[in-house]
This record gives sequence, C-alpha cells and structure tokens, in this order.
Amino acid sequence: MTTAKLTILLAGTFISSSAFAAQAVSERDWLWVTIVILGLLQTLLIIGLQRSRLKLKHARQALFDSHKTLEQKVQDRTESLHATNEQLYQEIGRHEATELLLRETQEYLHSMLNSMPSVIIGVTHRGFITHWNAAAVEKTGVSAESALNQHLKDVYPSLPVDGEIINDTIDAALPYVSQNIQETQGSELHYSDLTIYPLIAAQAIGAVIRIDDVTMRVRVENMMIQNEKMLSLGELAAGMAHEINNPLSTILHGVQNIYRRTSPELKANIQAADKHHLTIEQITDYLSDRKIWQFLEDIREAGERSAEIVTNMLDFSRSSSQTQRPFDLAHVIRHGIELLAAERATLPPVDLKLDNTLPKVMGSAAEIQQVLLNLVRNAAQAFGATLTPEARIYVSLGQSDTHAILTVEDNGPGMAEEVARHIFEPFFTTKEVGQGTGLGLSVSYFIITEHHSGTIEVQSIEGEGTRFTVKLPKSPNADGASPHPHSLP
Repeated sequence: MTTAKLTILLAGTFISSSAFAAQAVSERDWLWVTIVILGLLQTLLIIGLQRSRLKLKHARQALFDSHKTLEQKVQDRTESLHATNEQLYQEIGRHEATELLLRETQEYLHSMLNSMPSVIIGVTHRGFITHWNAAAVEKTGVSAESALNQHLKDVYPSLPVDGEIINDTIDAALPYVSQNIQETQGSELHYSDLTIYPLIAAQAIGAVIRIDDVTMRVRVENMMIQNEKMLSLGELAAGMAHEINNPLSTILHGVQNIYRRTSPELKANIQAADKHHLTIEQITDYLSDRKIWQFLEDIREAGERSAEIVTNMLDFSRSSSQTQRPFDLAHVIRHGIELLAAERATLPPVDLKLDNTLPKVMGSAAEIQQVLLNLVRNAAQAFGATLTPEARIYVSLGQSDTHAILTVEDNGPGMAEEVARHIFEPFFTTKEVGQGTGLGLSVSYFIITEHHSGTIEVQSIEGEGTRFTVKLPKSPNADGASPHPHSLP
C-alpha cells in the first residue's frame, strides 16, 4: 500500500473518531485533537514524500547506472565496430594491393607473351581457347577478343594439329613436337615448328601451343647442306675427272683413228685394201650396210658428251678462270634472252622486266649468262613436250640495298618438296635417262655461291609453278645503269 493511500485512510479514521469524540469533549479539546491529527498527517505525509523521494532517487540511480552501462556497452560496441572496420579497411587494402599486384603481374606476363615472335595459344583439354597472343593475332587476323572462349578448330582451322593430339599430350604429360611443317603463304613456302606443352593445374587442365616460324633456319640449313655437298664434290670431281679423262681420251682417239683408217683419201688405206683384194668403196659399203658408221657416230657423240660432263665437274674443283670485273647485269640478261631466240620453238613466251637503275655488279658476265640460260631452259623443260597457251616464263631483275636480285619464274607444274630439296645436288635429275646429266643447276649453284659470293634459292608449289631467286652483291665501286629499258616481244 502506498504512503498516500495510508495517509488518506488514517485521516479518514481520525475524522471519524473526532466526530465521535466531538460529542464527548469540549471545543477546546477538539482544537487540540485537530492539531495533533494535522501534525500526525503532516508527519505521515512527510514520511510518504521522503519514501517517494528515496524511491525516486533509487530509480534515478538505477536509471543512471543503466544509462552508464548502456553507454559503456555502446562505447565498447563502437570500439569493436571501429576495430572491425579498421581490420576490414586493412583487409580491403591488402586485397586491393594483391589485386593490383596480380593485375600488374598479368599485364607483365601478357606483355612478355605478346612481345614474343612465337604464336602462343592456350587451350583447355576440350580445345577452347584461353589465351591468344599478339603473334597469333598477326598470323591469323583474328583478334584476341574474338578468339577467346572459342573452339580452336573454329578460329584456326589450318592449324596442323587436332583435338585428339592435344588430349593425348595432356594425358601423357609430355610435350608434343612437330618440326619443319610446310605451309604456303601466297606464292612462297614457309616452315614452322609446333610444340604442345601439357598444362596441369589445380584450377584447370589444358595445354599451351607454341608455333615458331623457322623458314629462315630451314633455308640456312639447306644452304649449309648444299655448300657441304659442293665442297665434297669439288674434291671428288677433281679425282673423277682425271680418272675418266684417260679412258675417255682413248675412246675418242680410237674413234678418230677408225675414221682415218677407213678414209679413201689415205694411200695406206688403199694399199691395205688391195692386199686383201678389196676396195675402200667395198669396205665403206659394208660398214654402211651394217650401220657401223652410225655406231661410230654414237660412240663419238657419247664420248664428247662425257667430255663435257667432265669439264663441268672440273668447274667444281677450281676457281673461276674468268676475270672478276664490274658488268652490266641487265645487259647480260637481255643478251642471254636474245640468245634463246633460236630455241623459241621449244620455249614458252618469256616476259622480261628489268630495273634499269641497278648499278653494276662484280663477277663474270659469261658465267652469269650461263646461269640464266640454265634456269630458263630448266623452266622450259618443266612444261614438257607440249606447251599450253597459258605457259609463261617470267624473268625479272630488281635490287635491294646490298644485292641485285634476279628471278626466273614459271607457271608450270612445279615440284614436290622432296624434289626441290635435292634440285641443286650434282647428278640429280627428273629427266629420262640420256636426256640430262643433272649438273646444270649444280654448276649454276656453284657459280653463284663460290664464284660470286651470292645465293640461289628455289621455291616451288605443285600445280602452280617454280621460282628461282639469285642474289648477287652489288659492286661497291661500280655505278651506272642500263641505258635503255627493254622487254621481249
């Protein structure tokens, strides 16, 4: 029960008692009683107020304590949030630094891969592209944005490797290598090496395909091999030529003596015939009937042809006998084509294009003309016995900063790679037996490389034609050019 309620109850009790006592006591006593009652009521009221004040004080203290506790909790929670935010900011900073470092590393790796001349292609085990460097863009013309996430066979269908080889390489965890892959770019042959490296990581399984253009390496290797063969042949040719010359001279001398000893103009022949009761005419008729003269002529022609072969072989074993001097290459080429006019029936039309600003070159004009005739005749023979109206031979002369460049090209049947690889080897020929010695291009190669410090290369595509390219160093002290342009009708 509250103090106010108790006070009211006591006041009511005293009033009731006072009313009852008022009847028994005098008025003076009533006043005293009233004063006592009022004092008592005041005391009780003071006590109630005091208790209420104490209660209020305790409530305020409790509220204050709760407020302090709440403030402390808010402060602790705020400090905790600040600490958490600080940790979060630090973590975000570390993530940003890691992301920046990762981005810089990726950009660095991409820059490294894009700066490489090799084609670098990353693929998954299913053949989908994950990386496509700048060399791949340049080779295929397909941008990295268009190539990524596409299948390899859709983006690079000419790649000489299929999905089965990629899967086998990944399964075996061993690199796959394919060397000297031949491909045609325009009218030229190019070679490349292809390597597949298996890539096995926790996130993905795939492979890296690397393609290197080794055209220059293959050409240099072929040139070195050819030079080695020429050097070996030089020693062999010298010995063979001297060994063959002796019996060959005997054969030709014997044929010459047969002709002399059957000639009706020599008195000794007539006397020998009379001794056996014969005439020179009878002997001649007999030899004619039995075709002995034809046999002797065949022997003589074969002997002279063999002597020519020996002479060509000797060219490999000795330096040029021609004096090296500056000469007008355009004039030599023009004159050489004119010399072929007598063979026009067996030659297709020759289109001639000369750079008349070319300065003179150092060397032997006669030997270079021999090379030109060999190349043009070789091109003509590639067409076979029957020439088509479309058959053409193109002879052009240009220049680079350091070299004169002679090109002899035809649109004939071309050659297989295996044939082109051996075309400059001595005695190698695709002609029928008795129609060629296989030394024409070998001699030409020797003249250009050994006598003139130049180069000669062949590029051929089956069904499209063949191109021979001869490069001769310009003469450093020679100047001047061909006086007049010229084209062969």
